[in-house]
Formats: sequence, C-alpha cells, structure tokens
Amino acid sequence: MKQVIYFAFLICWTIGAAGQIKKEKLNVLFIAADDLNNDLGCYGHPLIKTPNIDRLAKMGVQFNAAYNQYPLCNPSRASVMTGIRPEQLKIYDLDTHFRTRFPDVITLPQLFRKNGYKSARLGKIYHYHVPAEIGTDGLDDKPSWDTVVNPIGRDKLEEALVKNLTPQRSLGAALAWHQSEGTADEQTDGKIANEAVRLMKTLKEEPFFMAVGFFRPHTPYIATKEFFDLYPTDKIQLPDSSISDWNDIPAAALFTKPAHWGLSVDERITAMRAYYASISLLDQQVGKLLDALEELDLMKSTIIVFWSDHGYHLGEHGQWLKQSLFEGVARVPLIIAGPGIAKAATCNRTVELVGLYPTLATLCNLPLPGQLQGKNYTALLKNPAAKWSHPAYTQIKRGTIFGNSIRTEKWRYTEWDEGRAGFELYDHEKDPNEFTNLYESMKNSKTVIELSKQLKLVKSSDQLN
Repeated sequence: MKQVIYFAFLICWTIGAAGQIKKEKLNVLFIAADDLNNDLGCYGHPLIKTPNIDRLAKMGVQFNAAYNQYPLCNPSRASVMTGIRPEQLKIYDLDTHFRTRFPDVITLPQLFRKNGYKSARLGKIYHYHVPAEIGTDGLDDKPSWDTVVNPIGRDKLEEALVKNLTPQRSLGAALAWHQSEGTADEQTDGKIANEAVRLMKTLKEEPFFMAVGFFRPHTPYIATKEFFDLYPTDKIQLPDSSISDWNDIPAAALFTKPAHWGLSVDERITAMRAYYASISLLDQQVGKLLDALEELDLMKSTIIVFWSDHGYHLGEHGQWLKQSLFEGVARVPLIIAGPGIAKAATCNRTVELVGLYPTLATLCNLPLPGQLQGKNYTALLKNPAAKWSHPAYTQIKRGTIFGNSIRTEKWRYTEWDEGRAGFELYDHEKDPNEFTNLYESMKNSKTVIELSKQLKLVKSSDQLN
C-alpha cells in the first residue's frame, strides 16, 4: 500500500513539475502594424486617440529612437524576421523572397518552433501587396508556422468604394480612403484580432509565438464612422512643409514630386483624417489582444512586442508615404513589455528593428543562430538608460543609386550614391524636423568625418559570408 501511495505521489509530482517547466517558457505576442508612423498618443501626438497602445506603453518600455533598416514593406519585414540586413539579403523590392538567397535561413518564428513553441501567424507578417493580397498567404514563409489564418474583411470587399485622391498611382501606393459602414469587427483587422483571441484560448496551456499582423493604417485608409468621428477636419493641422525647405535637400532624397503630388490643402487634410481613423481602428484591435491576455491570465508569462515595418510621411517636406530617409519614415514605434522588463519606461537609445530577433531569442533563452546582424538590446529593457553606443542604419534604393543613413542620438547623416548625389546632416537636438541641412557648413568638420566613418563601419562589419 505504501508503494502504491509513493508511486501515485511520484506520478503527480512529475506531472506537476512538467507543467511547471512548460509554464517557465515565456510566450511571445508579436504585434505588427503596417505603415504606422509615430503619430500615437504615447509618443506625444496631441490629437491621436490610441488608448490601448498607450496602455501597452505603460506596461513596458517605449523606444523613442527605434529605426527600420529599409523603409519598404518587404525588405523591412524580411530583415526583421531573419535578423539580416536588407543589404545582405539583397532585397530591395516587393516581390523577392528572402529564401531565394538564403534558402536555409532560420527565421524568428522558426527558431521558436524548433524549440518547442507553437508558432502561429494571423494576417500580415511577411509582405503582402495591399489591398490586392488581403485574404491570401501573400509572400509568406511556410517553415515559419504551425498555424496560419488569413481573414478577409469588409474593407477588401468594398474596394470599389474607395476614393483615390491620386488616381495616377495604383491603389496600394495612393492616397486613398473609405469610411466603411458596419462595425470594426467586419474589417479585416477586426477579424484578425478576433481570430487571434480565439487561438490564444486554444494555445494558452502551451508556449506560443503568435504573430498578429494588422493591415492598417496602410493605404487605402479604411475605418468605420466611429473612428472618423474622432478627428474633425478643423482639428487637423498640416505639418510645416514649405517648399523653400527643398533648397538644401539633394534631389535624390525626395520621393514625392511634385510636392504633395499637387494635392490641395483640403485633400491633404482628408487623407490625414482617414489615416488617423485607421490608426484608431488598429488601436482598438490591439486592446482586444491585451484584454485576452489578462482574461486568460497570460500577462505574467508573455512578452508583448508592438512594432511597425517603417514610418510614414503625411506631408513633411512635401513628402507622402514611405521610401525616404527622413526621420518620419526611418523612425518607427516600438514597445516591448513582459516579465522582467521595466514598466512605464521610455528609452532614448538608438535601436534597430533588425535587433528584435536576438533580443527576443535572448529573453526566451533560445540559442542564437549565426546569421544574426542586429544588436541585442535586452539590457535596455531592464535599464532603459544603460550605456549604449550603437547607431541605427537605414538605406533606400532610389532608381539606380542607394541612399545610406546613420542615426546617432544627436545626428542624422546621409550619403546619396556615396556622396556623388549629395549629403545631408541634421542636428536632432536643435532641428528635430530636419529643416536645416548642415552638411555644406560643416563638410570639413570632425562630425561629418566621424559619421561617415561610422556609416562605412556599419556596412562593412555586418557582411555575411
């Protein structure tokens, strides 16, 4: 009888211990926004309503100086998911898959999958042509996932109702908008959030890496009336975008020509209003995910990451959309929260999206594959003011030439075609909007020499074999 009791106890202890070991693995909720700039409440925008993203910022560390490596969806997302810079991936367009060059690369979700996690994707994580490929796999990567979900909502079905303010441009690269009828739950992003909550309930007993990729605020800017009503047109202020600002900007630096594509003031306000409404619709969906984590008692065992693939112009310097190297496009929102991470903290150190891979792997005690080029910033998650001397590097291909830009905590320095097509230098302590190019007045200064040296060092030190 004593032996029976002993073995019963041993079995119960073993099961309990196994369950405890399983729970020691931290989940990852990886939330991606599409074409979202830093116009958010927690980043100081006076008009934008983002209570749920603001709530997440209070739960963790908000990075105020996070930068993408290439301000275009496919190169940026491929870089984040592989931990390799676009320059080494050789991906500069919207149609090249990273496995054509690195067929055996281990992606971020694939690493988690190999280490006992359930890996799931809902919506857009790798590149999709928007709105054309909503509801499909897009340019997905099958080895990355155990489960994929591709909702399609009313926004896609009502595409014919979209108003294009720039009809000379295709819908996915236009200033286009639509105020939809119905509810946010009928929108693709609403469906993505609802499916994510359902899947979270299914996976709550085992470790998961869940990537939830929202399509908003990518053009066409679509939201329902409740979100448009948050932004009366008389409250929207256009950014300062005097054309005289172009006098000291190299021609290669300008994507939108002519300025604002010739849109009137009213048309620009209309586009901004719709973009803002899309942000608030996105924010509501983020709130659903946070609520689900709380209801399922998963907060204490889940790392939450909120990021965007790149920033977005809304008329600054007369520019719209992406594909520039100005601050508004190179900079992205990035918030990370979870166990062991500082709460309600801001970090002003320059970090790169390519560093997300090693950071998350380290937080979850997973082995790092040798391909990784980004800097691990777990130290900043514990102490956001920790010493840090790593600048951020962003590049873009403009026709046949490249622009390469480096951002330190004080400076942005850019070379177009290695300087043959121009230089830019901005002092962010005095000129955060990058109105005054200081290169000509400082072209022989130690500042330019040092920044040029750092730019070349970043490029050379991250080469892959």
